[in-house]
Amino acid sequence: MSESSTISRHALTVLTGQLAVMAFGVTDTIVAGRHGESSLAALSVGSAIFISVYVALMGIFQALLPVWAEQRGARNPGAIGKSLRQALYLCAAASAAGMLILLSPGPLLRWTEVPQALRTEVGQYLAVLALALPPALLFRLYSTLNQAIGRPQLVTWLQVGSLFIKLPLSVWFTFGGAGLPAQGAVGCAWATLVVNVSVLALAFWLLRTQDLYTPLRIWQRMERPHWPTILGFARLGVPAGLAILVEVTSFTLMALFIARQGTVATAAHQIAANVAAVLYMVPLSLAIATSARVSYWLGAGNDGRARSVVFIGFRLSALMGIALAAILLIANEALPSLYSSSAAVVTITSGLLLWVTAYHAADAVQTLCIFVLRSYRITIAPLAVYCILLWGAGLGGGYMLAYHGLGPWAPMASPAPFWAASALALAITAGLFVLMLWVAIRPAARDGAAGWRER
Repeated sequence: MSESSTISRHALTVLTGQLAVMAFGVTDTIVAGRHGESSLAALSVGSAIFISVYVALMGIFQALLPVWAEQRGARNPGAIGKSLRQALYLCAAASAAGMLILLSPGPLLRWTEVPQALRTEVGQYLAVLALALPPALLFRLYSTLNQAIGRPQLVTWLQVGSLFIKLPLSVWFTFGGAGLPAQGAVGCAWATLVVNVSVLALAFWLLRTQDLYTPLRIWQRMERPHWPTILGFARLGVPAGLAILVEVTSFTLMALFIARQGTVATAAHQIAANVAAVLYMVPLSLAIATSARVSYWLGAGNDGRARSVVFIGFRLSALMGIALAAILLIANEALPSLYSSSAAVVTITSGLLLWVTAYHAADAVQTLCIFVLRSYRITIAPLAVYCILLWGAGLGGGYMLAYHGLGPWAPMASPAPFWAASALALAITAGLFVLMLWVAIRPAARDGAAGWRER
């Protein structure tokens, strides 16, 4: 099978699972919205906090994919099991830190001036999700392991199957019935906890029963913490997790800044953000698949084959980015009407989607690059670029354009300046990442790899 086919099949499988996971949020939003405005508001605030914590910690374990893919390429499957057991110590520490934040949301809720009437329900919602966090992170470890060994299908089946459990449980726990009292948004959290524990239990069962895991020697006696290994994971994973946190918060903070413009602007931005998030799943899936193959060939000692896979992944990601951007450009007037019947919202959203088109084209390139850069252990430099450009130029530039003006441009109280600044910042980010990747994959670069790794 050609590398293009291998990457495409892997990416399509991952994409299916990612879309199923996105449907969890859609399900909860619809169910909470049907229950009442206060439930939807509590869900909106609580889920924003949980997602910020979860994606940052999730990024730590997603970044371990190159480690295990390299060990697979080196024909050393037993090392994967030993490495996985060490990763459990990091997972325990990350779970404890995340639970502490979720169980103590008071200072954050006061700082963001969340209405007092919502704080109790938000606190209860986050307290339940604090229990759901450890199984979620453990399942992320399982997911990363399967992606590293080129078998993401099992994860996708579990993610798609869990959607059929999540929907009825969210409805039941939220509205009550069969002796269970209605719990509002907190019911959605309980449904998430049940689903997370269930899929983790199935993942453990698969690890115990499926022959493909036998060579990994996972079920050995737990070793003592090996701090050089754990610190190596942290040096790779923490910058990756922080980079994802910067990327996510540049989105969430944009929404907070736009909220002062009123409900029409906020609704238009929400539609644009939703479209961008769905489109992002495609380059994300291609990036995961490509980085797994690049790391496999690096582990096998075949640097030339790894470079060729980088170019294949780059072409696929760029072509899909251009294709989806073109479709969005064509449908930018029709698509908003599927989300809203308000003429004002549709008009503003139509204009925003033009910027989303440019945003996505750049996003497709930078996503592929940052994942492959992790295969070459380049993590600190991309994080610095994200902080400066996504937070500084993108979010900060958009804020200045919208509310204070910038140079010859007068203030424009509209979501458009935020999207324009973010699209420009992401385009510059993509250019810098391409340059970093080009330097990393040059044949001469491998001779001086120690100077690049862990930067």
